Amino acid sequence: MLSLKLRAILFPFQMEPRREELLHELGEMWDEIGEGEEDRRGMLQALEEECLNVYRAKVEQVRQHRAQLKREIADSVAEVAAICATIGEPPATVQTACSSLQGTGSLKEELGSIAPELAEMRRRREERRRQFSDVTERVNRIHQEMNLGGGQPRVVADSSDLTLTKLEELRAYLQHLQSEKESRTRKVAELMASLHSSSLVLGMNPREIIATHGGDQAGHFSDDAIARLASEIERLREIKRSRMGKLQDLLASMLELWNLMDTPAEEQRRFQGVACNIAASEDEITEPNALSMDFIRNVEAEVVRLETLKECRMKDLVVKKYDELKEIRRRARLPEEDDGDAVAMFDAIDSDAERALILERLEVQISEAKDLEFSRKDVLERMDKWQAALEEESWLEEYNRNENRYNVGKGTHLVLKRAEKARALVSKMPAMAEALTAKVVAWEKERGVKFEYDGEALLDMLEEYSNARKEKEQERKRQRDQRRLQGAAPERDASPVARPPPKNIKNVTRTLSMGGSARKASASSSRPGTPSFLKSPMSARRGGSDEGQMMASDSFE
Repeated sequence: MLSLKLRAILFPFQMEPRREELLHELGEMWDEIGEGEEDRRGMLQALEEECLNVYRAKVEQVRQHRAQLKREIADSVAEVAAICATIGEPPATVQTACSSLQGTGSLKEELGSIAPELAEMRRRREERRRQFSDVTERVNRIHQEMNLGGGQPRVVADSSDLTLTKLEELRAYLQHLQSEKESRTRKVAELMASLHSSSLVLGMNPREIIATHGGDQAGHFSDDAIARLASEIERLREIKRSRMGKLQDLLASMLELWNLMDTPAEEQRRFQGVACNIAASEDEITEPNALSMDFIRNVEAEVVRLETLKECRMKDLVVKKYDELKEIRRRARLPEEDDGDAVAMFDAIDSDAERALILERLEVQISEAKDLEFSRKDVLERMDKWQAALEEESWLEEYNRNENRYNVGKGTHLVLKRAEKARALVSKMPAMAEALTAKVVAWEKERGVKFEYDGEALLDMLEEYSNARKEKEQERKRQRDQRRLQGAAPERDASPVARPPPKNIKNVTRTLSMGGSARKASASSSRPGTPSFLKSPMSARRGGSDEGQMMASDSFE
């Protein structure tokens, strides 16, 4: 027999008496056979698995039947919902129809309870279809009576949209069609009034146009008559829009020319009234002959006159702008660009747009030149100071060459003060050159181009000046050494007997100065002078400036 422990593990639930008997009988047979505990456990598990398979098969069969019932219920509910959506029932109606399906018990009861609701919804849908069919038939019948069917499709009810809203729309359209015949007479009258107004604005005879289309006969409110009137009105509107566009273009040109040339108010008064129509819409222009061809020709003649006047003034403006550009380039020390003869180019062009492009290009060039002038301002200011220093250097050279500079006379003290200031300024020139070079290098690094001054690279000019100055310094040093050697020789040859001093010390100084000048003149040809493009206008007109500079350096060392 099975042990109590094994039975508790395999069958933890209360078994029926018959099952207990079978298990008891099975245990006795196993005892008689001598089956082991493990074999008994395996056979019991296999028996339990066979029972479970039988249960599973039955459960699956019942599950499929339940799913079929649920599908039928869901299809019925979905059809009810679809019908509600088609006829435009609110969602609450569907919820009310489906709420009775819940809590009623079994699925069969639910399926039986929804069948009457589904039948009722189908009946209501058919009733709504009949209502739609009745309205659409009446609408199509009125279309035929009023000859509206040509080119227009028949009104057909949409079976997917049977809502009350759609039905009310069809009924409203039916009511509109019923009142359409009454409104056609009023429509024809309105079209005739519009035709009359448009004809007067365009300067045409409205009676001739109305007689052409039979508008003076009574009862012409059919589709064809209305279409002919509408077509003629549209033709007049096209003419009106075309003339409006032309007139507004002329007025825009005229206003632009007035503003451009500051036309006096007396000349504007003639067209001041019509100028207000430049922004008017089509319906706002109602004055008779406001768009007649005679009036447009008068405006066109005025625009031609103003265009001719503008051409003359634009030519003067081109000359003025071109001169302004040249002046800015001159101030900025920029090289002259070969832009050609702007005036001749202006005369050779007939298009206003191309002439405006010339002015625009000049404006752009002027703007670019101003920007470039502003960016070069700091360097140019330092260059002006540098040129002023060169002026002082040139003056100091000339002053040092003057052998009578120490003679006492009127204004001598002022000249001496200027010489002192000039020496102080000249002593700062290396630092000024270095600072100017730094500014130029920074400018070129920022712009990516060379800084040109009157067509030459400024850095090259400064470098050439620096090299020339170094050569001057070396030449002055060599001259000093030579003078020391020449001055030491007479001292060695001099007699110990004292000689009387010269009668006039000025003559001796002048003699030494003249001798020194002669010696320096002999060597001046072997050393370079200040570059011509760095000399001031005053120093450029003088000769021998470098010799005077060396004498000045020797005199004040």
